Amino acid sequence: MATPGGAFVLALACAGAAAQEGKTFAPEQIRKGAEIYEIRCQTCHGPRLANPEWAKDLRKFPREDHARFVDTVTYGVRNMPPWEDVLKPDDIEALWAYVLSGEKK
Repeated sequence: MATPGGAFVLALACAGAAAQEGKTFAPEQIRKGAEIYEIRCQTCHGPRLANPEWAKDLRKFPREDHARFVDTVTYGVRNMPPWEDVLKPDDIEALWAYVLSGEKK
């Protein structure tokens, strides 16, 4: 018997698979992700996805690891704090869109 939580995990896995299959994101979502990144993430991960040596290079984050990205941003890992009290799920999805789309020069 499926649980409501199991359905959510399945939905996240499907969303990750769609991103891996070359899903495109709306420009507004990418812009929102870029704005959130600049406010919340650049201090540690570098401005415009530039990779400082002490943080994960988000330009190389595996496209198939959507669920891991969501968990990491939501709950934190090692030195990264959790953002669940600050970012809504659609904010995290916008960050994902920005990270996957990359910084356009």
